[in-house]
Amino acid sequence: MLSRRGCGILLHPTSLPGPGGIGSLGADARRFTDLLHQAGIKYWQVLPLSPPACGNSPYSAFSAFAGNPLLISLELLVEEGDLLSAEEETCFPKERVDFVSVIPYKSRLLRKAACNFLRQPASKRSEEFMQFCSRPHWLRDYTLFMALKLRYNNKVWNCWPAEASSPTALQLERLAEECAGEMAIQSYLQWQVFRQWHGLRQYASQRGIAIIGDIPIFVGYDSADVWSKRNLFLLDEDNAPLVVAGVPPDYFSATGQLWGNPIYNWEKMEQEGFSWWLERFSLLFSLFDLVRVDHFRGFEAAWHIPAGSETAENGRWVKGPAERLFDTVQQKFSELPILAEDLGVITPEVLALRDRYSFPGMKILQFAFDEKLDDRDLPHNHITNGVVYTGTHDNDTTAGWYAARTESEIVEMSSYLGTPPGDGTRDLIRAALMSVANTAIIPLQDILGLGSHARMNIPGTPYGNWEWRFTWEMLPADLASSLHTQLKRYGRI
Repeated sequence: MLSRRGCGILLHPTSLPGPGGIGSLGADARRFTDLLHQAGIKYWQVLPLSPPACGNSPYSAFSAFAGNPLLISLELLVEEGDLLSAEEETCFPKERVDFVSVIPYKSRLLRKAACNFLRQPASKRSEEFMQFCSRPHWLRDYTLFMALKLRYNNKVWNCWPAEASSPTALQLERLAEECAGEMAIQSYLQWQVFRQWHGLRQYASQRGIAIIGDIPIFVGYDSADVWSKRNLFLLDEDNAPLVVAGVPPDYFSATGQLWGNPIYNWEKMEQEGFSWWLERFSLLFSLFDLVRVDHFRGFEAAWHIPAGSETAENGRWVKGPAERLFDTVQQKFSELPILAEDLGVITPEVLALRDRYSFPGMKILQFAFDEKLDDRDLPHNHITNGVVYTGTHDNDTTAGWYAARTESEIVEMSSYLGTPPGDGTRDLIRAALMSVANTAIIPLQDILGLGSHARMNIPGTPYGNWEWRFTWEMLPADLASSLHTQLKRYGRI
């Protein structure tokens, strides 16, 4: 997939322009795809499409398998007749997602569309819907989980009554019968988000654009996965996590990052032939052309933090399944279209695991020119089987990052790149495009030269992230032609 030189843009669909207060998979997504095609861009990288839970983060979701209903285009639902109109409101900000306002507004219209569809007589669309409902193994667990969350006022599942939090097989059947109506609504939403996504992916493919997706290594505690498959996680007799995930003190935080996700019971997963992971990779490979495996090093060893800790400092590294998992995945799928997010505390064992399968790794240019870090991200250390970024969704925008550099860092960077100080964003983009790495990925914020106000995420902060959006007015009229010229200059067309 990444064997030839090319360039991609990193942009999550929620950051797209358009009505409804949040980006969707409708007309604006296609317009963005057309822009990429005109510019000669080969890849569109997105964040997880999962339904976000805590803090609106796509990396902490209600399901490792489900899609985010907020991505559904209301306009496409109107075209299909499930909504009379999108009832557009004009109070939403255009340059950020106001989740507090958007979630109830869009959820109300999505539920209305679902009810309208479910009342319609049998049709070709209803047959398609029924076929969708019969396929995914995870759909029943997810839709029942969401129905029960609604019933119990969105409380975390371990706070539900015992017959719902830890149901017997008979209780589970009774709950499914009682919640059948809500489960049908939730199934409709999943049907729509997946069919709209597949439509967008086909549109992109027809224009020569491959889509890079993202698979978070961990899942949220308050998720259908943990509720329905708790034996696959390290929980105590009260279903509370024994240990939680995170990373030790790092570039982003002096006290480490306390993510709080439960950690897998790898022994139990291996006993089951890693079937949960095989099903997960199967879904992701059907949605994307290439999958970025988040926190790849956690498969070799993960940072286990005692539950209840206030910071991530007092954890320990515990070995993961490493090649036992990926050998199993390779046996099932043969070719593995995987990009390894090999950032953070990387050991020779992690590199050996990555190279065992020839997974491309990542280089971050912002890290290269930070005097607190080593030089493994500097361009002269890049290799062809790799992906170079100016920064990722976890970094500041390059303009914001550059503004925070010390004078000595700016002098060193300018000396290395052979450019006068002053425009760090332009310099890092050019360095990325010049790199020998076959693939260069640039966040749209850097393409537009935006400052820290356009940052997508600040690791270690639970709220106020994932909100940035662009508007079409931000894009220069010559953006496509200008990008095309740069890409051609550096052999990325």
